[in-house]
Amino acid sequence: MENSLRAAVRQRKQYLIEELLKKGIYKKENYHLFELTLSDLEKEYRARSK
Repeated sequence: MENSLRAAVRQRKQYLIEELLKKGIYKKENYHLFELTLSDLEKEYRARSK
């Protein structure tokens, strides 16, 4: 059984990736979105939501 915190992080990352993809963002520098940490995804999402 998956740890509930790990599941929550995975779900949040998936949500942020989907939202960034909707905005046409596929990579940050040389990294694909799925390679980024949750913190990096949060920062990118906030920066693009302004």
